[in-house]
Amino acid sequence: MLNLQQKQTLQQKLSPQQIQYIKLLQLPTLALEQRIKAELEANPLLEEGEEDEELQELEDNLESEEPQEAADTAGEEETAEEPEIDKEEEYDWDEYLNSADDLYGYKARVDQPDEEDRRELPMPARVSMTEHLMDQLLFLDLDETDTLIAEQIIGSIDEDGYLRRPLESIIDDIAFNHGVLPTEDDVERVLRRIQRLDPPGIAARDLRECLLVQLELMDEDTPGRDVARRMLQEAYKAFTMKHFDAIMKKLGVSGEELKEAYDLIQRLNPKPGEGEFTPTQNYITPDFTVRYIDGEFIISLNSGNAPQLRISRQYRQMLEKLSAAQKKGHRENGIDAETKAFLKSKLESARWFINSINQRRQTMLKVMHAIVQLQEDFFKFGEGYLKPMILKDVAELIDMDISTVSRVVNGKYVQCDFGVYELKYFFSEGLTTESGEEVSNKEVKAIIESIIAGEDKKKPLSDQKIAKMLEKRGFKIARRTVTKYREQLGIPVARLRKEIVLQ
Repeated sequence: MLNLQQKQTLQQKLSPQQIQYIKLLQLPTLALEQRIKAELEANPLLEEGEEDEELQELEDNLESEEPQEAADTAGEEETAEEPEIDKEEEYDWDEYLNSADDLYGYKARVDQPDEEDRRELPMPARVSMTEHLMDQLLFLDLDETDTLIAEQIIGSIDEDGYLRRPLESIIDDIAFNHGVLPTEDDVERVLRRIQRLDPPGIAARDLRECLLVQLELMDEDTPGRDVARRMLQEAYKAFTMKHFDAIMKKLGVSGEELKEAYDLIQRLNPKPGEGEFTPTQNYITPDFTVRYIDGEFIISLNSGNAPQLRISRQYRQMLEKLSAAQKKGHRENGIDAETKAFLKSKLESARWFINSINQRRQTMLKVMHAIVQLQEDFFKFGEGYLKPMILKDVAELIDMDISTVSRVVNGKYVQCDFGVYELKYFFSEGLTTESGEEVSNKEVKAIIESIIAGEDKKKPLSDQKIAKMLEKRGFKIARRTVTKYREQLGIPVARLRKEIVLQ
C-alpha cells in the first residue's frame, strides 16, 4: 500500500561563494597563482592591475544616478502607459559596488613581492631517464624487432627504475601495437642488455637482480665483489634478515670478508631510477614568513606572483551603457539582452572571486597569528621549545571551525628564523612527565632517535628496552607507543638495525 507523506526538515547547504572560498583556502601559494591565472582566462571581466581615477569617477557617477522607470515600447507607440520594470531584470549597481566595501572594494590586496623575487630564474635543461636510455639504444646495434622490445621495456619502467610488468604483458603489447610476436627469450635477452646501460641495474625486476647487475659490472678485483655476489645468490634471505652468523657459516667466510662484502653492497644504488623519471624538481614555496625583530613578531603572507585583481573597465562601461539605455526606456533587442545577461553573470562571478581571495588572505593570517601566539617560544628560541598543540587549540583561540583551521594548515609552509617548516609540524599531542610537565611527542621522538643512534649496533635495542630507558628519564610510555613513534621516524626494527662490528 502506497502512502504519501509530507516532511519538513532543516538542511544546511553551502552557497557557491562559500564553496569557492573553501577551495581557495586549501590551496598553497603556487596552486593559488595557477588558479588565479585560470580565472583570468575564463572571466573577461576580471583583469590584473589597480583601479584608476577614471574608473573611480565612473563608479561615483553610477552611484549618484537615480533609478528611472523604463518605458515599454513593445506595444503601440501612442500609449503613454509606463509598465513597471521586472525586478529580476533590473540591474542594481549599488548592490554590486557597495557590497564589497568591507573587503577593500574590487581589487584583492596582495603583498608586493620584492624586486628580487620578480626575476625569473632560468631552469636548467634536464634530460629524463627515458630519453637518456633511448639515446643509449643507438649504441647497442639492435635490429628492428629488438628495438621495439627495448622501447617497450623502457616505457614500462617505474619511477624508481624497476620493471614490474610481467614479460608476457610486454610481449602482448608489442604484438597488439606492431603485429610482431617476440619470444620470452627475446625479451629476456634485450632486458639484460638494457639493465647494463647507464645507470647499471635499471629495469631490474627486484632488488636482488638490481644489486647483482651492479656487482657484475664492477672490476673483478674489486674487494668484496665475489663474496657479495655469492651472498646475494646463495644466502639472500639471510642477507635481508641480517643473520650474519648464518651467512658466514653457509659461505665459509670470515667476519672481515663478510663486512667487506656487506659494505660494498651498502654502497650500491637500490633505486637507480629514483627521481629521474619526474620532469621537474619540487621546490617548497613558503606561504608565510615570520620574523622576530626588536621584541615583536612580523607575520606576512607570501602572495608570490599572485597579481592584483580588478573589474575590467571596458566591460563595465559596456554594461553601464546597456543599463542606461534600459533606464531611458529603450527596448533591448535579443543581442543586447543576451550580452547584458552574460556581463551581469561574469561581473558577479568576478566579485565573488575577488572577495574569496580577500577572505582567504584574512583567514590564513588569522590562523598564522594564532599559531605564533601558541608557539611563541619556538619562534623566539627554536625547536627545543615546541609545545603540544592541536587544531582545536587554534580553532578556539580565533573562534573558527576546526575544519577551517585544518584547510589552512594542510600543505602550507612557513619560513622563520630557524628554517622552513610545514604548518603541520607545530601540531602534536602532549605527553605528561612524572614531574607533571607537559611536553610534545616530537621531543620524545627526538629522544628515541638519539637513543637508537647511540645503541650497540651489534645488539640493537628492542622497543621494550627503549620504553624502559624513557621511563628512567621521566617519560612513562608503553612499548606500542615507542613502536609507533619509531615507525613514524622511519627507523626499522632492532633486527634490521644490526650491523657487522669487528672486534
